[in-house]
Amino acid sequence: MDGVKHEDYCVTIPLLINNEKNSKGEENHVTAATGGDSAATFTTGNSSFFNTCFNGLNALSDYYILSETGLLWLLKYGYLTSTDKINIISEDKMFNTGVGILSVPYALASGGWLSLLMLFIIAISAFYTGILIKRCMDADSTIRSYPDIGERAFGKAGRIIVTVTMNIELYLVATGFLILEGDNLSNILPEMDFDLYGIHVGGKKSFVVIVAAIILPTIWLNSMSILSYVSASGVLASLIILGSIWWVGEFDGVGFQEKGKLLNLNGFPSAISLYAFCYCAHPVFPTLYTSMRNQKQFSKVLLLCFVFCTITYSSMAVVGYLMFGTNVQSQITLNLPTEKISSRVAICTTLVNPIAKYALMVTPIMDSIEERFLSIYNTRKYNLLIRTALVISTVIVAIALPFFRGFNVTRGSVFKCHSIDHTTMLVLLEDIRHLPEDWA
Repeated sequence: MDGVKHEDYCVTIPLLINNEKNSKGEENHVTAATGGDSAATFTTGNSSFFNTCFNGLNALSDYYILSETGLLWLLKYGYLTSTDKINIISEDKMFNTGVGILSVPYALASGGWLSLLMLFIIAISAFYTGILIKRCMDADSTIRSYPDIGERAFGKAGRIIVTVTMNIELYLVATGFLILEGDNLSNILPEMDFDLYGIHVGGKKSFVVIVAAIILPTIWLNSMSILSYVSASGVLASLIILGSIWWVGEFDGVGFQEKGKLLNLNGFPSAISLYAFCYCAHPVFPTLYTSMRNQKQFSKVLLLCFVFCTITYSSMAVVGYLMFGTNVQSQITLNLPTEKISSRVAICTTLVNPIAKYALMVTPIMDSIEERFLSIYNTRKYNLLIRTALVISTVIVAIALPFFRGFNVTRGSVFKCHSIDHTTMLVLLEDIRHLPEDWA
């Protein structure tokens, strides 16, 4: 079957009409005409239905990271002030990042019980847009990535804009994962340091390097089928977190006695933004699609992933809200009694997800780079070199660039953000004296 690249392609027609003639799932090998006598032959992947499901589930579990620059912005413009102090955290090791699944109880508390309807509406909308991506790729066999879709819709300018924005976003997310792990592990093991070829590396920097070394073998994997086993660990970690928090409520004396509010209009925008953040995996969907052995099943993969994640998110939201009511914090782990083993299991398990997600998040970046350079140097050696260089660059950014890092949050003050347009969250600061004198 031949798929022809259309220069003046309109994506609206194949999105509304199922064109069986152009369906790419019918064959395992697709030859796309590239003009003239030359042709490029694409092959479908070798990932099974369940392999792709694990990768999809891992992609749909998202994080938000508040950088120092973002925090100073909140402080400077009045969304966060020192007079908003509500209590002092007595635990020595706290974490400075939110995880999608950990933030949904706070989202529910912000908007009230009725805001949970928005979670389902956003999930349905995100699922439908995922189906639209599949229809785009079914309709034109030359579409292999998100930038390809941008080019079909808006020409070369669309491709450039999508490529730049998508790759920058994914690159910074991957870098943020290293910062996240470095900060959190340094709070658990503050005395960790070592010498590397005569260079002393200590504290957070050492953990960034160690985590990158752990992640590196997953980056070398060319097979999305094998990478799915790494993704499975992230899915398992999310289930362990949910189970641990439920255990705290059921058996560790917290209970589920809170009633909560039916509706809170002031916090409704914050709830919507946090719910929407839970479904931000679309840049990875084309990669998952092309990795499948039977691409006709991709719709079922999306359905299973969205249903599973929505049930998990809503369960965590309801359990957390019933446990702590309006007092639930931006991460529910901050509410947990730290002397309980189940609480420590939940907190420590949050360290698994960034490691499991890193390779999946940078796969579209690696595909873009390899598409450009491996056509000339198409060897396994260059493939490994490109992937290793990408990881090293994120390590350098995480360690070297000023302000691109989180605060060290050991025992500190808790400050409450006022409701803002994008997100409302609680922030831990190690010491207010570290802020610039003119921040206010």
